[in-house]
Amino acid sequence: MATAISLKPTDCRQEWFEFEDAAYLNAAGQAPMPKVSFRAVQAALEWKKFPHKMPDSAYFETPNRIRASIAKLIGGKPEEVALTTGASGGLAAVAYGVSWKPGDEIITAKGEFPAQFTAWKPLEAREGVRLRVVAPRERFLTADDLIAALTPKTRLVSVSLVRFDDASRLDALRTAAACHAQGTYLLLDISQCCGATPLDVRKLGADFLVCAGYKWILSPYGTGFFWARCDLIETLRPGPFYWMALQGAERFHSLVFDDPKPAPGAAKVVKAERGGDGTIHLLADATDGPQYLNSKDDGRTFSSPIAIVDAASQKAGLKFSGWDMAVDKDGRVHVAMGNNAWKLKLPQEEWSLYYATLAPGERAFSPMRNLNR
Repeated sequence: MATAISLKPTDCRQEWFEFEDAAYLNAAGQAPMPKVSFRAVQAALEWKKFPHKMPDSAYFETPNRIRASIAKLIGGKPEEVALTTGASGGLAAVAYGVSWKPGDEIITAKGEFPAQFTAWKPLEAREGVRLRVVAPRERFLTADDLIAALTPKTRLVSVSLVRFDDASRLDALRTAAACHAQGTYLLLDISQCCGATPLDVRKLGADFLVCAGYKWILSPYGTGFFWARCDLIETLRPGPFYWMALQGAERFHSLVFDDPKPAPGAAKVVKAERGGDGTIHLLADATDGPQYLNSKDDGRTFSSPIAIVDAASQKAGLKFSGWDMAVDKDGRVHVAMGNNAWKLKLPQEEWSLYYATLAPGERAFSPMRNLNR
């Protein structure tokens, strides 16, 4: 018989380390980590000390749980949330994701956080767009300032919901309505308020949100998230933010060196490699197995995904994941994979290392080889 478990509510007052020499109030600049966050970091370090003790949940469940928690916090959907290393990761996602045209305008505001300028200014040379910086007419930036700056060429307005310098809050819904009336995107940096004030993406009207994790979300450096409206995700051009996939994260480690390709149901990019002819080769784990894609135009467009696991190797409950990829001098793609056969208690000879290859110009991988046999 199952036993009911009663969870004791957390006493938030006991979750903080004592400051003996200061009354610390600058959580908007650098928040202190509560004990629960500190314990999570310690647990992660312990896993690195003793990798054989790392649970499967560290790879498969933790990213999904975090994305679900963020979605609940902002009133969105888990599939709209990507985990990033900070607000800059989300800005880069949009910078690479939007199909810009020469002459397009991007509007930001005077005195904005530097990430707004380091994200958009380089696009002037890369994409032929123009960055316009709007100054407030009064003491604080308002929706009227941004709306007055809109022109038919404005493609994106990118500003903070709450400013880092003066804490003023933008009327986001009014700004969004004006932007959408002429087909302009609205991106909001919510780093200064997410976790401190209630947020609902449906009431903000924004198309994209970016957020750093080291402020009111009470996380360390190197954490953050990016939110994109669900109906916009499929319209975005592939970009380098896919080092962590937007949907179905099943693996937590990934090394990405080039612009990866999002695929429907993608879990996470495993590896990207540039071949000798300049082609970008991408190995990604999707919910239905590893996939391969490539780009011959420096990441602007990618091929349709090619499934790597052949039909004969598929069994009920058996899941494969990509481990590594290499491209030889002739352009042949080599992929190493593992599976969850040990979980299914299948014979040990079916555990782990599998190999498949794709010859140049082919549209199907060779049948997988079990290297344990």
